[in-house]
Amino acid sequence: EAVIAAPDALQFSDGSLLHDGKPVDLVYNRLVDFSFEAPRSAALRQAYVSGATVVTPNPRNHAVFADKRNLVLLSDEGTLRKMGLTDPEVRILTRSIPKTVIVGSANAEELWRERRRYFFKPVAGHGSKAVYRGDKLTKAVWDQILKNDYVAQGLVPPSTRTVFIDGTPVERKVDVRLYTYGSEVLAVAARLYQGQTTNMRTPGGGFAPVFVVEAANASRRTEDSNCRE
Repeated sequence: EAVIAAPDALQFSDGSLLHDGKPVDLVYNRLVDFSFEAPRSAALRQAYVSGATVVTPNPRNHAVFADKRNLVLLSDEGTLRKMGLTDPEVRILTRSIPKTVIVGSANAEELWRERRRYFFKPVAGHGSKAVYRGDKLTKAVWDQILKNDYVAQGLVPPSTRTVFIDGTPVERKVDVRLYTYGSEVLAVAARLYQGQTTNMRTPGGGFAPVFVVEAANASRRTEDSNCRE
């Protein structure tokens, strides 16, 4: 049996999480109160801390996998080496993750001056909300960023693909998603879009298939092509 309920419809009583008097064994958490800090999340927080129910995703999941402050560590070569990573691991992470820093009073002047080189993201944000591209920032928005917890991440232009709409070729940005569980990739999909963030409104956009080509096959095809040329 499953129900859809707001967090304040749950009760924590006698060591159990309840909804309408019935015990809840698992909560599929769709809240954006990632740390269960809001008063309406009190029962859920108690149940999670006491181990009375399974919550997925939970505050620890968010802290380990989604808090954007982790990107500061994962994009810093010195920190990665101190953590004991090998040279190949360090190269993969520093090449794949744009350099990220915490926004604060100490670097505010420099970041504002170099803002065109950065994307600014709230550390616990979701769904691209309150995310700003540096070259679009106004001073008023910048002042709000400084009052909240943000990171600045190096700007990396998205890759693009050409699609046809009514026979006319148009260019769309591409965002590739890997859906994983237990360290295994379950599915790969792409989002085609136009504008600052991914969306489902762009004509010719939306989800698109991704065809994975083995490296060996790709290398052979490249060599064949070069020989023909």
